[in-house]
Amino acid sequence: MRDVTGPLVSADTVAANLDQIRTTDSDYRLLEVNVQQGTYESSHIPGAVSLDWQTDLHDTRTFDVLSPAALSTLLGDRGVTRETTIILYGDFFNWFAAHAYWLLRYYRHEKLLLLDGGRKYWLENEFPTTDAVPAVPNCEYQAPEPDESIRSRRGEVEAAVESGGCLIDARAPPEYRGDILAPPGWNEGVQRGGHIPGAVNKPCRDTIQADRRFRSREELAALFENYSPEDQIIVYCRVGERSALVWTALAEILGYENVSYYYGSFVEWGNTVGLPVESVTSADLR
Repeated sequence: MRDVTGPLVSADTVAANLDQIRTTDSDYRLLEVNVQQGTYESSHIPGAVSLDWQTDLHDTRTFDVLSPAALSTLLGDRGVTRETTIILYGDFFNWFAAHAYWLLRYYRHEKLLLLDGGRKYWLENEFPTTDAVPAVPNCEYQAPEPDESIRSRRGEVEAAVESGGCLIDARAPPEYRGDILAPPGWNEGVQRGGHIPGAVNKPCRDTIQADRRFRSREELAALFENYSPEDQIIVYCRVGERSALVWTALAEILGYENVSYYYGSFVEWGNTVGLPVESVTSADLR
């Protein structure tokens, strides 16, 4: 698969190179990232291996990112080496695949692609699928120490609030306003409605088209025209998956150099005693 540069790879390109990508050697590995049980088992791209966002991509005791050792085991068991080109895709507008993309960037994996449009785009355009689970070899994977420059912790967010720094809230407007605590049908996980003081609402849905593919680079540049590529920007949402989509748009597609991802997001902020929360009416939205 030649002349493909990140972060995005089209469904047409993956389909045209599927015989090469789906082999069991470690040059390429398709990873489907889902949150709903049974999605992968029902159908997936031939050669794809499953990752469960809830059980595989977090420390289930602390809900923090995986340790280097845990990530090394996870990827090695799925036939990935440090030299593997990983192609990620998933359901729910690629939210969870984007989270996995950020996590792998955090651990400095270089050969990384996100299938533009995700699982739904692949299915709607009738690209090939299967329910066969591939047998991939166990590989040696050694995760290095993470790149902390792309992660913000609570103290850094507090400092940004105090200094008037750039905070972007990637949730839907009703969540940002404080009308609801989570998207309908999802477990809230947070006790207070509203947003981090000073944050500007840029819903992740604004970064993608109706078919779930990212908007053009020009459209994304217009969406974030009030920000400079040199600005220190922190993005967050409720539990981190939607802000990963905005982080990808800013850091990987537009090339903004100082964008970090608040992993704790509003679940941490909104549940922490003493931290300020703002709520607004529709008329107050910027």
